[in-house]
Amino acid sequence: MSNKQTPSQTVGPYFAYGLTPEQYLYDFKQLVTNQMVNPINTDNIITITGKVFDGENQPISDAMVEIWQNDGEKQLFGRFGTGTDPENRFIFHTIKPNSVDSQAPHLSVILFMRGQLIHTYTRIYFSDEVVLNAKDTVLISVPEERKATLMAQQKSPGTYEFNIYMQGDKETVFFDI
Repeated sequence: MSNKQTPSQTVGPYFAYGLTPEQYLYDFKQLVTNQMVNPINTDNIITITGKVFDGENQPISDAMVEIWQNDGEKQLFGRFGTGTDPENRFIFHTIKPNSVDSQAPHLSVILFMRGQLIHTYTRIYFSDEVVLNAKDTVLISVPEERKATLMAQQKSPGTYEFNIYMQGDKETVFFDI
C-alpha cells in the first residue's frame, strides 16, 4: 500500500483508502459500493443517477452520497463518490423500495462534501408513486412548490434521475434528523 496523504476537507477527515480508493488511484476496491443488489435476482432492480450541484449550478466533483433503504424485508446501504465517475455523477443500482409503515417508497440520503461542517440529509421519492406520495406524512409536510426537489424522475422503466442542488432556485429540501 502506498502512503498517500488523506485529502484535507471540512467534513472529515476522510480516509480515501477506505471510502473511495479508486478515486485516489489506490489499487483496491472500496468496501461499500453502489451495487446494492444481488445479480442473480433481478426483480425490481432500479438505477438512480444524478449529480450534486453547487450554488452556481456546477457539478460537485468530490461529494460523497450515501443511501439507505428499508425495502420491508431487509435494509440496504450504498455509497458513491461523485469523483469516481467521469461525469461527476452518482449512480446506484438497488431494489425499488416498498411502502413501509405507511410511508411512500423512498431512499434516505446522507451527503458529505467540501464546505460542509456536518453532513446533510434528504430523501429520494419516486415520481411514479403518485398515490403513495400523496399520503406520505414527511412529504405532506413539505411546501407544495418544493416537493419536486425530492422526486426522482422516471426516465425509462427501472431508470430514475435525481439531482441534488445545494443552493439556488432548485435547492433540494434538506431535513434535520
